[in-house]
Amino acid sequence: MNAQAQPKVALKTPLQMFYHWEEAKANAIYFTQPCGNGYVEEYTWKRVGDEARRMAAYLRSLNLPEGSRIGIVSKNCAHWIMSDLAIWMAGHISVPLYPTLNAETVRQIMEHSESQVLFVGKLDDWDSMKDGVPEDVHCISYPLSPPNDFPTWETIIKQHEPISDKPTRKLDELATIVYTSGSTGMPKGVMLTFYAMSYAAQGVVKELNVTSDERMLSYLPLSHVFERFVVEMGSLAAGFHLFFAESLDTFVQDLQRARPTLFLSVPRIWTKFQAGVLDKMPAEKLDKLLRIPLVSSLIRKKILKKLGLQHVKFAGSGSAPLSQDILSWYRKLGLELLEGYGMSENFAYSHMTKPGRTRVGYVGEPLPGVECRIAEDGEVLVKSPASMTGYYKDPEKTAESFTEDGFLKTGDLGEIDELGRLKLTGRKKELFKTSKGKYVAPAPIENQLVSHPAVEMVCVAGADFPQPHCLVMLAEDAHARRDDPAFREEFERTFQTVLNQVNQQVDPHERLAFAVVVKDQWLIENQFLTPTMKMKRNIIESNYEPYMEGWYQQRKAVIWE
Repeated sequence: MNAQAQPKVALKTPLQMFYHWEEAKANAIYFTQPCGNGYVEEYTWKRVGDEARRMAAYLRSLNLPEGSRIGIVSKNCAHWIMSDLAIWMAGHISVPLYPTLNAETVRQIMEHSESQVLFVGKLDDWDSMKDGVPEDVHCISYPLSPPNDFPTWETIIKQHEPISDKPTRKLDELATIVYTSGSTGMPKGVMLTFYAMSYAAQGVVKELNVTSDERMLSYLPLSHVFERFVVEMGSLAAGFHLFFAESLDTFVQDLQRARPTLFLSVPRIWTKFQAGVLDKMPAEKLDKLLRIPLVSSLIRKKILKKLGLQHVKFAGSGSAPLSQDILSWYRKLGLELLEGYGMSENFAYSHMTKPGRTRVGYVGEPLPGVECRIAEDGEVLVKSPASMTGYYKDPEKTAESFTEDGFLKTGDLGEIDELGRLKLTGRKKELFKTSKGKYVAPAPIENQLVSHPAVEMVCVAGADFPQPHCLVMLAEDAHARRDDPAFREEFERTFQTVLNQVNQQVDPHERLAFAVVVKDQWLIENQFLTPTMKMKRNIIESNYEPYMEGWYQQRKAVIWE
């Protein structure tokens, strides 16, 4: 089944976009790459084209069958995007791997995709990944790679002349296979064409009036469609300057170097930014200063400058919902956070909130060319020119994922208001039934509970119990104080208020019996989170299952594990 309609819009392929800017802005800076020890390297559009062409010549010299799959495993860096361009120029298909995967998942993806070559780049824990790379895979090393004995990028581009032609690829050709970060089982390979990627890039650039003068900091994983769509494809479509982050420790300096005009992040980062500000200036004092006309503008500018966001025109948040409290807090600073909604299966091109048209609890309106409707069972259905052609080697799952008329079944539950704005009310598969036979949708309840400043994540569960409960993971700074009696007392008092508010708003069968403040930090490394920072509910629930009976018997509002 080919779920994507035939192209109806004249588009440039990503390579054609690149060739345009390579000529129009040959000596302008495309990439700014920190290399450690304070050294920063800059790559012009001309240099990027030259290095990508030399690497493409090397890939051609390997005599791989046309359309071979080539993996990229690296944190974000200039060479990630240059590899993507080289793979496409050489006539092949790129397969991104998250830089935090374990060896087992690396092997699953490499074997399933039949990737024959792997670019190994900037990584924090290559030792825990390398055993997953099949022995017959040819690896290539980036300048910022961990120690290895692979052929290096620098050596290869010195030894090979650049290809002399300008391959463009056909719009309906397969460009990339993106493996979803599923919470269980084998990740699914989402097949995306050049048309899907180009359509998404054109749509967002037009919608936000993005120009070649923009600056962006790339630090969210390029292996995820959210960053790849807006950052990689956005820069190719609009021709703007990309800065790369060096590390978490240098993130503030990286931001201040980039002075971004467009900035993407996830709720965890927005929450940390807020906590950092409030740690230096208590919320009550800040609120008072922001109400003083002559002082408020100075305070706003000072805070945004400290964060490196003083030049931002559009700030986006994705991956998970942001609490209304945080959205309102940033709006007071003059920064309107635009939320987006999308999936790997439609290259994250689906919905976005628009300036001046936001509504609390809604993820926005369909982007250009996107249709959305709600199925009889409440599932959100989306049809988009950016939709996948299907799952790699899995026609059965592909057929199950689309309606007869080509709408993608998102698995999300939702509703649409009179202006076409979409509200997500939960996941079909996350619904659970209490012992009273009533269904509970956990996501809307969790979204309200994370409004507490000390809370980072919440998992609402309770299948086969009379009432649901919630597991609470504290934010990093709060977690460090969890054994302080004064902190515990204050947290119990304030979180009890949040619990009471939630329980007053939900139906009786959804009221939370108690909250458990867990001592664990839910991380990618301990398998509690997917590589895209989503909770693995089955792992979390099974980890705490042995304690449930005892917790229900305690009858306390807040329980400390």
